[in-house]
Amino acid sequence: MKRVFIFIAILSLCINAFAEHVRVSLFSNSRISTLNVSFDLGQYNLYVDDDNLLEDKIGEGRSVLVQSDGTQLHVQVNEDDYGYYSKVRLVAQDTACIMCLNPNGFKQRTYEGNLEIRNREGKLQIINDVEFETYIAGVVQSEIYGNRSDIFRVQAIISRTWAMRNINKHKNNGYNFCDNVHCQAYMNRCIRPDIMMGALQSWGETIVDKSGNLIETPFHSNSGGQTANSEDVWRAALPYLRSVEDTFSYRMKQSNWTKTISMDRWLGYFQKTHKIDIDDSLKLHTLLHFTQDRRQAKLLDIPLTRIRSDFQLKSTFFSVTTDSITKSVTLHGRGYGHGVGLSQEGLIRMVELGFSYDSIIRHYYTGAILHSDPISNPQIVINYTEQLGRIIEEDKNKQTQIRSKKDDWLGRLFRVRDREEREEIYVEEQQDNEQDWNYEW
Repeated sequence: MKRVFIFIAILSLCINAFAEHVRVSLFSNSRISTLNVSFDLGQYNLYVDDDNLLEDKIGEGRSVLVQSDGTQLHVQVNEDDYGYYSKVRLVAQDTACIMCLNPNGFKQRTYEGNLEIRNREGKLQIINDVEFETYIAGVVQSEIYGNRSDIFRVQAIISRTWAMRNINKHKNNGYNFCDNVHCQAYMNRCIRPDIMMGALQSWGETIVDKSGNLIETPFHSNSGGQTANSEDVWRAALPYLRSVEDTFSYRMKQSNWTKTISMDRWLGYFQKTHKIDIDDSLKLHTLLHFTQDRRQAKLLDIPLTRIRSDFQLKSTFFSVTTDSITKSVTLHGRGYGHGVGLSQEGLIRMVELGFSYDSIIRHYYTGAILHSDPISNPQIVINYTEQLGRIIEEDKNKQTQIRSKKDDWLGRLFRVRDREEREEIYVEEQQDNEQDWNYEW
């Protein structure tokens, strides 16, 4: 137990190295009128309106229900009616706090940090006020799959770089980021130790250009074998977002796709929407036999990004074949996403092949320079990762996992710290052993 307590102390020091908070809009694309908040760990104070304390030390076994009536927020704590207010805030009393968000009609999510709820245009605006690095770890878990720490290290670096460069993206809305692909996915707090390991290994690392400025770090699922130039998708031609060969994205989950469309719909689209003369034999042949061995930006001067959007295609990297019998065309596509910057499945493959995390970044971002924040303490990070590595290995070797849904890896460590601070004895075997806990390393 002493070992884990030392680990938590190291974690606290690391957090203090970058303790700035960010505000993230949750369920940002959804219309939510009712939200139930329960608590898995720690205690929260409930404030309303101009930070008036309504209830303190709310924790496990209690819940806060917030409902919008279109203009105000109706608040209940368990079955007690607390009236109507314009703003609700739940403030964590220490770092070891976990809350469960259950909006009506949506799957539960869990988060750390604080919560702020307001009325916005007849729905709930839900904002998570959370430490920056905790947010980054949650983004990494939401954005990429895999089981190697360097996968998560690279994703953390590009996600951190993007966040720092775009910190004011939603400033006028009262928060920094939203939780969907308009910014970066942030669907839960990070609960996986291997992801936390990768995020920690990247502590303080960002990507800059030769002038020391943070670069844009877009990423996508799969390039299809070649990434795109930034100007072929967006307006600006950026020197570090150049098209590169990417054979690492072959033979992955999102490498290939097909879509069949009736010939009448395909040709009619170009004729009606883009005023293409389909009676012109050369143009007709191009539309029915378009081929991309290498990425192109346009088809008959029409941006492929527009065609992708209108037909809801996985990518702009496709070729066309025609079936005269069924009177249809089939798009044979490669990759998934806009194609600019890093291919996530290419990253996964490169890590599996043994490429270093920094060489992967330089492969996808031309001329990229890795920058380490001088504020971060390398020795603290080394100590932290060593302790975390031991815990991961010990848990891997266990024949059974003594865990409950409310006491997963991070929660267990937080509870160790809390009980040590209260000079209580932590007995792991006394935790609930729920049979339906199916955690996979």
